[in-house]
Formats: sequence, C-alpha cells, structure tokens
Amino acid sequence: MIKKFFLSFFGSMAAIWLTFLLLFLLVIFGITASVASIGSGLSSVAKAEVKKGSIITLDLSGVINERKAIPSLADALQGDISESLNLSETVAAIYRAAHDSRISGIYADCNGVSGGIASLQDLQEALNYFKSQPDKWVMAYGDSYDQSDYYIVSGANELWLNPIGSVDIHGLSGTTLFYTGLLEKLGVKMQILRVGTFKSAVEPYFLKEMSPASRLQQESYMGSLWNSIKANIAANRNTTPEQVNAWADEFTFTMPADSMLKMGIVTNLGYRHEAEANVAKLAGEEKFDDVNKLTIGEYATAFDATDFSYLPDVETAKKSDKTIAVLYAEGEISDAGTKGIIGNDMVEEIMKLTDNADDLAGLILRVNSPGGSAFASEQIWEALEQFKKKTGLPLYVSMGDVAASGGYYISCGADVIYAQPTTITGSIGIFGMIPEIHGLLEKHLGVTTSTVKTNANGNFPSLLNPMTGEQTAKMQAYIERGYDLFTKRCADGRHTSQDSIKTIAEGRVWSGTQALENGLVDRMGTLRTAIYGMASDLDLKSYRVKEYPEVTSKWWEALMTLEDIDMKLPAQSAGLESAKVIRHIEAIKDAPRVQCRMETVVIR
Repeated sequence: MIKKFFLSFFGSMAAIWLTFLLLFLLVIFGITASVASIGSGLSSVAKAEVKKGSIITLDLSGVINERKAIPSLADALQGDISESLNLSETVAAIYRAAHDSRISGIYADCNGVSGGIASLQDLQEALNYFKSQPDKWVMAYGDSYDQSDYYIVSGANELWLNPIGSVDIHGLSGTTLFYTGLLEKLGVKMQILRVGTFKSAVEPYFLKEMSPASRLQQESYMGSLWNSIKANIAANRNTTPEQVNAWADEFTFTMPADSMLKMGIVTNLGYRHEAEANVAKLAGEEKFDDVNKLTIGEYATAFDATDFSYLPDVETAKKSDKTIAVLYAEGEISDAGTKGIIGNDMVEEIMKLTDNADDLAGLILRVNSPGGSAFASEQIWEALEQFKKKTGLPLYVSMGDVAASGGYYISCGADVIYAQPTTITGSIGIFGMIPEIHGLLEKHLGVTTSTVKTNANGNFPSLLNPMTGEQTAKMQAYIERGYDLFTKRCADGRHTSQDSIKTIAEGRVWSGTQALENGLVDRMGTLRTAIYGMASDLDLKSYRVKEYPEVTSKWWEALMTLEDIDMKLPAQSAGLESAKVIRHIEAIKDAPRVQCRMETVVIR
C-alpha cells in the first residue's frame, strides 16, 4: 500500500516537473525563434533587381536613426520589428542612385517623419543633389505634411497634396519641463553644483521657469536654426525667407489646400491614386503597379555602400586597400550600461582601430550626443589622443543633430570638425547634482534614520542628509577643476587660449552656424561631406569606408540581455507619458554625479 502511494506520488511529481520542463523549453524555443528572425531579417535580404527606369520609394515615417539598429528582444517578442529610417543607408542610397542610370526618380511618401533638424537637412540635401543630376526627378505626396516632412521634400520637382490635406509650417519652439514644484511637494531637494552661467541642464531641479541666461541662449540658437530652415525652404520653393516666415505666422495648417497651391507651398492637388498615376507617367509606364519600385532598403542591397568610386572625382578608380573608418558615437555618454555611448566600450573600439591601423587612411568620429558622464568623456578624449599619437593618422569629427557638452568634449581634439548649420553644439560646462530626500522620508512617509560613521564624510554622498558647508565647498572646487580641465582640452584642441574658450563657454549652447563663427567648428557639412573632405585633403583617388562599431545580430547575445524585457515592457504597459517619467527617474538614479550634459529641450 505504502509502496503504491510513493510510486503514485513520485510519478505525479515527475509528470508535473516534466510538464514545467516542456513549457520552459517551448518558451526558450519561441524566444530563440523570435530573436533568430531578427538576425536573419537583417542579414539574408536578397539582392534587389534594378531595371532600367526603376524608381526609389522613400517612406517618410517614424523616427530617423543614425544607422541601422538591431531590434531589441522585447520588440521581437511583441512582433514590433519594423524598420525605421536610418540616415546613413538612406543618404548613401540616394547619392548612389543619382549616378545610377537605371534609376529615373524618387517618390517620397510623406507620413510624419521625426528626427533631429540636422538629419532632416541631410536628407533634404541628398534629394536636392539627386534631382540636380541629368534626367532625374523627385516627386512627393502627402495626405498632410508636417514641418519635418515638408522641410525634407521642399525642393521636390512636384509637391502633391491631398485636396483636403494641409501643410504645417509653424517655425520652431522649445519646451523645458521644470520639476521643482513637484520636488517641493515630495520633500526632495536637489543639491546643485555647477560652473557656467548658461549651464541650464540643472535648472529644472531648482527653478520653476527658465533663467534669463537660458532664455537668451535658446532664443539665440533657435533663431539661428530657424534662419537656416527658412532659407533652405525659400531657396527650394523659389521665394524669400521672409515669405516662409509669413507662412509660419499665418498658421498654414488651417488653410484650405487650394490656398496652399496659390501660395506656391505645393505644386499639385490630387488624391493618392492621382499622384501615383503621375509617378507612373514620370517613370514612362501606364500604371503605377507596372513601375519597378524599390525601397531604400531594397536598393541598398544592390551596391556596396563602402565603395565611393562612383563619385565624380574618383569614378574611374578601382577598389583600394585604403579605408576611411567612421566610428559612431551616438546617445548619452555613460560610465556603464548597454545604451548610448559607454566609456569603456568606446575606448576599446578606439584602441582596436589604433592597433589595426595599417589599412586606415584616417578616422572620422560621427558624434550625435548631448553629453553625459564627465569621467567617460575624458577617457574617450584620451583614447582619441592615443589614436592620433600612435598612428599619425588624421582624426576628423562629423557632428550630427547634437554634439554638445560631453559630445563636444570628445570632439574638441579633432584635426578638423564638421557641423551642419542646424547642429546643436557647445554647452562647455560641468555640473553635479545630488538629491536629498530627508523631507520625503520623515514628513511624508514617517521614516526616520540613524547613522553611525567613523569619519565626518563616511556616508557621503548621502540621499538622507544635506551636504555640510565644507562638503559643498569641496564639491564646488571639484566641479571647477573639471571645468578647468574641460576648457583646457578645448583650448588645446582648437589651438587657442583657455581664456578665449571661456568667453564662449560658460555652458552656452550654439548652433552649427554660430559655432563656425566662434571657432568651435571648422567646416560646414554632413558626414558625407566630411568623408569626401578627408579624401580630398589626403588626395585619395580611391578609398573605401567602413563603419564602426560593426552591427551584428546573434540570437544568443540577445538571450543574455533579458533585462531589456524587464525594463521595456512595464514602461510600455504604463503608457507613453508614464514611460517617459520612468525613464527620467531611472536616468537620474543611475547618472554620474559629475556631468557634461546640455539641457533637455524638446524642439518642434
């Protein structure tokens, strides 16, 4: 009897554990299949067939990224692995197509693209270059155009608008969120230490509105950005910047479509099927379905994006063994983590390039960063100095949408710095921020604390107690030493005096145009301009381009980073606005105490 009981009991337990094991294996199999599909989706795209008379379809929607990104594991499990528009591939494809006799035109479908102003300008310049070539055309259609869409395609040969659509031209505005009132209610105090009158990144934590200095700098650089945008739109639409400004003031979004046509904002009114019929006509076909259409991604598979031999000055050159390396530094600068620019990881990439530089002609650092950790910024700066010293090769910097504070720190030692007129840069300053939550714990939560320490500063930094006067003074001196080092790095890199740098530093933010005027950058242009500029400076008649870090996708690597699911899914389930708050809290909690970072301003 007892024997039967135990046999039955252990048999049941074995069945239960076997069921759990099978379920576990099924989950792992599902995850593996999902993640493996990411890699296969990125690496096994068949080469597209490019026929005579083909056109490229450009889908202007979603967010513009610097380069192709691998979808996260959380995205894969939720089925969200749609490709976003990546700048490097798109621009390369457009310039290549401009010299491809098989491509007759580009059809841009405008659906609300989102990106930094410099990225938008880069795409606009590429489209304008394409249409400037013999027998090439660009046509755009939009049910409605937002300002970003319109800025990109404003130079199109034909701009089609739905008869009940709209065009939104409104200028620029910047909004800063201030948390001081919330912190006061919670009983939390932010202890601020900073150098630089214009270093306003910390203002949201001790002010309730922007300071006069912050307002001055925002009005200055935002005005410069808008001047560049309206000048480009005016040149594209054969009108004046003043007229574009008038469009912005007239609230074009509310106007009927036929008014847009009369004002020259668009060239044609028509429904989507009518626009597509016109595309067929331009392509020499009877129907839109008969046109050989290629997406940017499909066309990119048909050529080697690292080969620049199609450019006018090198069109007869053969493949070269000389390579221009492009190293991407995108995102916030951190000491550790998996997102953005991680100090140790970036240093390792730079040192690998240093140790394997035999085939390199030079290095271009592509910077798109608002800054971050002062310590990590210094480590990256020093690694770049080692690259220059050990290899003797030129180091150029190409600035994207933003290269400010720590983003400028890692750029300042370059031999040549490129920026676009609409790049945001500068913000040479340092701050420290330590929260103190004694009021929150005691007054609101009823929590009290007792501390035992062997030395006066044994518990520093502490969230539970405010800094003493001596601690504040020493921390301020620490911040000022960091600022002095920052300005010295800039002075040495820019071959000027430290006093000269300090007159344009103080944490002040500049547009690319302003940075060229005050000597923070050397030349205007995109990443492509920087590549072509380095080749020209080195008198290279044949060269290749290789991007770093290399983008790889291995499913077992994704399985090792399951924390991505833990962080992303709760934030998404909490809603978009709540997710922003969660990310903001996490950023403050994990941020280094001493930072080179510009203020967060939402520009639209």
